[in-house]
Amino acid sequence: MNGRSPSSDGSEPERPEALFFPNQRKDSSASGGKALYGALKSNDAARRWTVRSVAAAAAAGAFGMLTGDWRVGVTFGLIALVSVMVWNARRESEIPRWRKPSAAQRRTEAQLKLMKQLGYRVLHARAVPGGNGQIDHFIVGRRGAFAIDSESWDKRLPLRNKLEKLYHGRFSKNERIDEALEEAKRAEELISEELGREISVRASLAIYGPGMPWDSHRLRGVDIITGTKVRKWLRSGRDRLSETEIEEIYQAAKKALPPRY
Repeated sequence: MNGRSPSSDGSEPERPEALFFPNQRKDSSASGGKALYGALKSNDAARRWTVRSVAAAAAAGAFGMLTGDWRVGVTFGLIALVSVMVWNARRESEIPRWRKPSAAQRRTEAQLKLMKQLGYRVLHARAVPGGNGQIDHFIVGRRGAFAIDSESWDKRLPLRNKLEKLYHGRFSKNERIDEALEEAKRAEELISEELGREISVRASLAIYGPGMPWDSHRLRGVDIITGTKVRKWLRSGRDRLSETEIEEIYQAAKKALPPRY
């Protein structure tokens, strides 16, 4: 005899240790958490579509009554629906809300959404193992692999290059430039190791706020970009990657640079 009495239905009673060590049930808890997240996400999507549909119906009704033609109302309703969808697509971020991406990061992300339609692959908010830094945006496309950090600086202070040093007003930004270069170089090493061959990652800072006398300017190994010209800068890369190479580098980057959340 083992000292445990079977239950009335013939099955063994729950083990005492299961009552006192609930972590042993973490697999079921994890699956439950995923199910809850999926349900919340689904409810959020349903709510958004409800709002869009109501807005489109309101626009259709209003224009239908004003013009006296229901076909005109339906046309304007569809236009309103598409407009709301485009506006939401530009506002929504792939970075989880609790990470609170900066305004500069969101502006760069909006530009990169258009580049994704041209075959570019994009990762946001990636940690760099071996350091405390973060690459705001990692991009790989036909013209190469790029690391972009997005910055919003005071527009009242001028930005100038003096003797290979970048000044924002009277404040030196060389330390920030060196950080961006270090992050890109470390990412380059990690991705090359994951791939088993050497690749290059071009470092950059996308600056929003102060006016600059250039669209992009290379300084201390880092491209300083006017924030609104990110797409133009990406097309200036000198590499020529095939679709297979793009996908390989993208998958290697996903493994080498874990999400920062």
